[in-house]
Amino acid sequence: MPRKTNIAAIAVILLLSACSPREAKLRTSAVQDRSLIPVLNSDEVTTLISDSGITRYRITSSKWLIFDKAQPPYWEFPKGIYLEKFNDSLAIEETIKADYAYYNDETHLWQLKGNVHAVNNKGEQFDTPELYWSQDAERLYSDSNIVITKEKSIIYGVGFTANQTMTNYTIHHPTGVIPIKSDDE
Repeated sequence: MPRKTNIAAIAVILLLSACSPREAKLRTSAVQDRSLIPVLNSDEVTTLISDSGITRYRITSSKWLIFDKAQPPYWEFPKGIYLEKFNDSLAIEETIKADYAYYNDETHLWQLKGNVHAVNNKGEQFDTPELYWSQDAERLYSDSNIVITKEKSIIYGVGFTANQTMTNYTIHHPTGVIPIKSDDE
């Protein structure tokens, strides 16, 4: 019997010493700054976003982080993003993909970086290294190089602004071949 008591006493001592006050303090201090810890850390995500009960967007990403306690709160897509925008009939109206995305949850501003490729409902393709999308202002813009590929032309430029559907846009410093219709056409 004394041997069983000795083993039990040793086990209790080992358990108590395994969690020293210093280690307990380190564990709690690691979570004190919740702004550095994502509330959501998800891999291989596809989600739908609706507005007034109507599905508006589908987001697909390999990695999605949401930092709800950061100032400002933000979403981050460090492994890239693919976004589809739907019309009222749920047909895909536009698509955007990028190697990296950041969304400011307070200002509703998206920053897309790295091989940004967007296609509007006319089939026009927009390629740029960086793109901003203000959901509140319903505008897209960039100060970076831009290549717009249309059915019969390619337009190059530096910087542009566009409406949210990318159907009405202004290229700030355009170059490229732009066909001009004559009166006979």
